[in-house]
Amino acid sequence: MSAQDDNPSLFSPTKLKLAFASIGVVFGDVGTSPIYTIREALHPVVAAGGDLRLAVLGVVSLLLWALFIIVTLKYVIMLMRADNRGEGGILSLVVLVQTLLNRKSTLILSLGIIGAAFFFGDAMITPAMTVLSAIEGLSIINPGFKPYVVPMTTAVILTLFTFQYKGTAGVASIFAPVTMIWFVTLAILGLIHISDDLGIFRALNPMHGISMLVRQPGLALLVFGGVFLAVTGGEALYADMGHFGKNPIRIAWLGVVLPGLVLNYLGQGAFIIAHPDAIENPFFLMAPSWALLPLVILATLVAIIASQAVITGAFSIAQQAMALGLFPRMNIIHTSETEEGQIYVGQINWLIMTGVLLLVLVFQTSSNLASAYGIAVNTSMLVDTILGMVFFWTSRNLPRAIAIPALIFVFCVEAMLYAANMLKLLHGGYMPVLIGSTIILLMITWMRGRDALSAKLKKESIELIGLLESMERRQPTRVAGAAVFLQTDIRYAPSALLHNLKHNRVLHDKLVFVEVDTVRQPRWDGDRVTVKQGPLGAWLVEAKFGYMEQPDVPAALRACAEHGLDIDPRQASYFLGRRVIKMSARSSMPFWQQRVFIMMADQSARAVEFFRIPPDRVVELGMQMSV
Repeated sequence: MSAQDDNPSLFSPTKLKLAFASIGVVFGDVGTSPIYTIREALHPVVAAGGDLRLAVLGVVSLLLWALFIIVTLKYVIMLMRADNRGEGGILSLVVLVQTLLNRKSTLILSLGIIGAAFFFGDAMITPAMTVLSAIEGLSIINPGFKPYVVPMTTAVILTLFTFQYKGTAGVASIFAPVTMIWFVTLAILGLIHISDDLGIFRALNPMHGISMLVRQPGLALLVFGGVFLAVTGGEALYADMGHFGKNPIRIAWLGVVLPGLVLNYLGQGAFIIAHPDAIENPFFLMAPSWALLPLVILATLVAIIASQAVITGAFSIAQQAMALGLFPRMNIIHTSETEEGQIYVGQINWLIMTGVLLLVLVFQTSSNLASAYGIAVNTSMLVDTILGMVFFWTSRNLPRAIAIPALIFVFCVEAMLYAANMLKLLHGGYMPVLIGSTIILLMITWMRGRDALSAKLKKESIELIGLLESMERRQPTRVAGAAVFLQTDIRYAPSALLHNLKHNRVLHDKLVFVEVDTVRQPRWDGDRVTVKQGPLGAWLVEAKFGYMEQPDVPAALRACAEHGLDIDPRQASYFLGRRVIKMSARSSMPFWQQRVFIMMADQSARAVEFFRIPPDRVVELGMQMSV
């Protein structure tokens, strides 16, 4: 898919095609919200007693305006202007803001870590919530199905994650048609039942939501906790911008998704006013009896598609986190020959699957799980808003007098929703907080350990140019062939070179030193390599890759041919240093954190796979180090 928006025509065939495709990837999470949102938002109001009609008008009003303010105003209109060469998402925004500030800000990076960590929590809760709520529709058809809801949900989730390694290229073509049918179905169900009480249109007036909160202020936070469920997929619009482009996503949202959601929420509200008994599951009860089974099947398919989108997003965030040094290296498998963004990260896949299954087995029903849903994605949204303020203040992309007050207003709304979600903390909300906090701890531990190792290596390192110059005066034995050494800093001699000289006392005729540099843009569009020749005839190569690209050393070496370095990557010998990390009483890190860092380092993918080096051409030389 192309993410380019360079066609001047807003409704060109290319943009319309991308808009249709985006419906199948971007909007699954927000699209499944009508299954459970009104039910959860109305529960505290109904339990408190009072006029049902006023309660429904107030809740529907709050739902609609949450969609208008958070998704439409914040993401679709504003944050989609904050793109890093077309890419969106929280880590892209962090890199973009740091670039604008022209420095690495610890505060900005910390916000990015928090947002990314809680995104992984959302990636666990979304599949559990969407699949469970969809399959619960079977109990409406026949209450006898109720004991089988959890086993069936578990089976669907196991199947979904087990086949992730195959990628979505083969089935992605059906995502958009299925999801389009879903939004059309939402609109039709809503239109059919709006006539149950045409007064529901008064919910479009935000004063109905405000007056309900004024009448019952004690319920405000409880209601907000349910209302927030309507916007839980908002982050996906921004994160997937690089796949489709901002204008196609805007067209899909304003032309298909938002109208379908608005009509369905209005229809559910009118249906509940006319049939108060339907409040327990208004979405499925709106459908005629003959359509219930097809609706459950369709809802389950869309829930799977929504889950797939958030899982794919987690893989993408993990790839960016690795490139930015927040995660250890993990093996990345490209599942499509044509789509660069379609990747599979095994460790992340099984980690998320374990979390999803645990959530389903612990909470059992979507109503119980709703208590845990919201905190994770709400945290990510607040971080987006704060970073958005910094971006618009710095970039002048929009006049400050417009952008900053608008985002402050959005922040206040999201802060109220966050306060509401924090009430869920003791009733299941501790799960995403625990997940997010654990991932934050792992990221901080990894960064501290890497910095400690880097400082120690730099202290013990020998300057490469100086070493080569000394060997030029007194050359060791040379053997035929090409030797490639990977290094983290091109100024210093790699440990593999020093160990090779110490133990083998020989050098190859052709020496190539490669530094892989991750740049602050999604994909590097300049010269892939910079090549210089140093003492002893050695070649110094700097290969640049974007933070959304997987480094490919053989490809970088092939690109050196036009710079005078002619080397066959399949025939060269690759010398890699393999470090065995030991604990130390002198470390600045406490013992427990050293243990965690060593465990993460042991699980880190070998450089062979990560840098796509031919495994049969590798020579690994080990060394022991302490952090």
